[in-house]
Amino acid sequence: MFEIIVNTQLHTPYSDGRRYHADVAKEAARAGLQAVIATDHNVRVFGVEGYYGGVLLLTGEEVHNRRKESGNNHCLIYNCDEEMSPYGPTPQKLIDEVCRRGGMTFFSHPFRREPRGRDDRVAPCWTRWDVRNFTGIEIWNHQTEYKSWRLNFPITAFASLFPSLLISGPYRATLRKWDELTSGGRRIVGIGGSDAHGSSRGIGPYRRKVFPYEYAFRCVNTHMLIDEPLTGDAAKDKTMIYAAMQAGHCFVSYDLSAPGKGFIFNAQSGADQASMGDELPRRGAIHLYAECPSSGHIRLLRNGKPVAEMHGRILRHTTTDTGVYRVEVYRRFRALKRGWIFSNPIYVR
Repeated sequence: MFEIIVNTQLHTPYSDGRRYHADVAKEAARAGLQAVIATDHNVRVFGVEGYYGGVLLLTGEEVHNRRKESGNNHCLIYNCDEEMSPYGPTPQKLIDEVCRRGGMTFFSHPFRREPRGRDDRVAPCWTRWDVRNFTGIEIWNHQTEYKSWRLNFPITAFASLFPSLLISGPYRATLRKWDELTSGGRRIVGIGGSDAHGSSRGIGPYRRKVFPYEYAFRCVNTHMLIDEPLTGDAAKDKTMIYAAMQAGHCFVSYDLSAPGKGFIFNAQSGADQASMGDELPRRGAIHLYAECPSSGHIRLLRNGKPVAEMHGRILRHTTTDTGVYRVEVYRRFRALKRGWIFSNPIYVR
């Protein structure tokens, strides 16, 4: 398997972003990414996919019901070569139509922290958990976490000047929902992205570009494991990237704190082996192995509950218990312990 770094959500002037596709790809190249996916709100932009300076740019769509409050029930659409926004008012119909066309659906920023001073509660952004056949959820959205800190003038000013001091990791409510879904027998892929807009924030007469695209692309990304190196053929490479996303052969990393490239999580039982996103039949003892590119606090979870943890680069765990296993890694950055790497599960049956 070959690892590439992909940013799975960004916006251009076709909705509410500031830079067009070719410029966005240049910013991604400077940040060290191999691919980006533009997901403008309720618009699928055609004719721009391809390689720009070594970065593959793909286009998807972020669909929501235009007739209702735009902060809720946003669905990211990938690998679907038709406009899907007409189906936005009915989430199940949207998912069914995307599936019928061979595409994928991910719920964007499914939870958010309400910016209400001391009331630091987390509220759902996705409210239709009764739907079926969706591909996954966005477990970490960098922009949504930043926006939750815009509480009052002093904190908003601080957040605009020093955003990395406030970013700490996926909301626990999101991770709990993910664990609930997967431990209930469903295969749900987790991704993460910057939700980059390249926009400025203003406080009185003062304005600052808080997240230039290049900076945002150095933060939360999805690392994908593909079958062979990228070839430079846009159509072939697009197929490999979306196959890895569909299978859950990926992990989410906060690359600003430390490069996540090189993270490994796999399992073996008998002669069978599995990596992130795979199913593994139990044939006696189950050996789980996680390795990080640098030291961190590694936690192995089964059905959402920690079963092993240690500080360092490598965690090994042997068990006979079937279940859904995933890894979280935290590390100290900007004086605090923050989320770093979040793997997709291995499903041991």
